Amino acid sequence: MRPARKFAWLAAVVLALMAAVVIGFYERPVNYFNGLLDLQLHLSGAHSRWTSVNGLHIHYWVRGAEDGTPVVLVHGLGGRSEDWHNLAPYMVAAGFRVYMPDLPGFGRSGKPKGFSYSIADEAKAVVGFMDAIGLKQVDLGGHSMGGWIAQRIAFEHPDRVRKLMIFDSAGISDKPALNTALFTPTTPEELNQLDALLMPHPPEVPAFIARDILRISNNTAWIVHRAMDSMLTGKDVTNSELPQLKMPVLIVWGSEDHIIPLADGEKMHQLMPQSQFDVVNGCGHLAPVQCAGQIGPVVDAFLNR
Repeated sequence: MRPARKFAWLAAVVLALMAAVVIGFYERPVNYFNGLLDLQLHLSGAHSRWTSVNGLHIHYWVRGAEDGTPVVLVHGLGGRSEDWHNLAPYMVAAGFRVYMPDLPGFGRSGKPKGFSYSIADEAKAVVGFMDAIGLKQVDLGGHSMGGWIAQRIAFEHPDRVRKLMIFDSAGISDKPALNTALFTPTTPEELNQLDALLMPHPPEVPAFIARDILRISNNTAWIVHRAMDSMLTGKDVTNSELPQLKMPVLIVWGSEDHIIPLADGEKMHQLMPQSQFDVVNGCGHLAPVQCAGQIGPVVDAFLNR
């Protein structure tokens, strides 16, 4: 093959590959963002693993020294294990070994049709996860719905929880004043409304990215609906259980949380006199994700105290 023809052939191949990448990104941008986050986690020393809990296929990330005190972090409704990627490094740097499971129905874990997705059953799954990987006692943290799950575990299995951390947490009996249908947005307008509730200054989402987010939301909406319906029954509320907790408790709240108001955090603090209550100024409901720089040192000081 002549050099000029060979160069033209290579150039055509490169252009075709570039076009495929651009088209793929345009059609499924969320997959590309997830792949980039996976790469960052792997490069930071995190490991993606799987285990089985009563027939449920559970995915989790783990990072930190193998002999470090174990910390288990539970994500919120519609979330996933990767939501802790900004906060976990602070605990790892302090010598802890951090486990971040995907709850049943979320992230890469199994999504069985017959599962209830209730707080009680998700809590059982987390305890089963701890059993499956041999964790007898942990420092337990949870965000939003995950905080509610963590409260339930701390009450039902106090011997398994050394310290409890809850971030912008659901759990007490105040029903949300917002339109919960926004948790499964179906239009760009609803997605914008949800973002405005989740964070103080939401970025403008390009139309092609919004389209892909809505596609994913549509695929998993039934799980969110089932979980939300169960939570709204009030059968798993923790008002009467929180005063019975004896372990040290850290409560962290974004001052601009429009999903679960700051007043709920104050009420939880009153129900647990031994708790430490920290308000993160300028942060919204996604404080553990977006304000890790402010929260990380607080968490480390609490866990090491």
